[in-house]
Amino acid sequence: MFTAYATVTVLTAIALGYGACLDLVRDESIAAIADRLSVPRSWMVPLGTLLGAGALGLLIGFAVPLIGTAAAAGLVLYFLGAVGAHLRVGDRRLGAAAAFLSLSVAVLALGLAHHGAW
Repeated sequence: MFTAYATVTVLTAIALGYGACLDLVRDESIAAIADRLSVPRSWMVPLGTLLGAGALGLLIGFAVPLIGTAAAAGLVLYFLGAVGAHLRVGDRRLGAAAAFLSLSVAVLALGLAHHGAW
């Protein structure tokens, strides 16, 4: 169980860290998605900060499981919001948001299975 948890957690944290960097530097590809979803570009840095904090929280979860669980739960909520933002404007191109939601759910489930609820 630990191997699956560690693998999915580290890969998710790396992907989220990359996404956070793209948000923080206001990458044009991410800005185009924000425009398509009617999300103000001014939100890119705060959203990137949340992604970065979530990635860091997942990694801290190896030492402090409660922080990892909280980070994973927060990321599930974050990506539910992302999927909702796509659906709100009728955008069916939600593959990345759905994939990150799936990864976040997997990290949460594997973390709970490995560490327990508390």
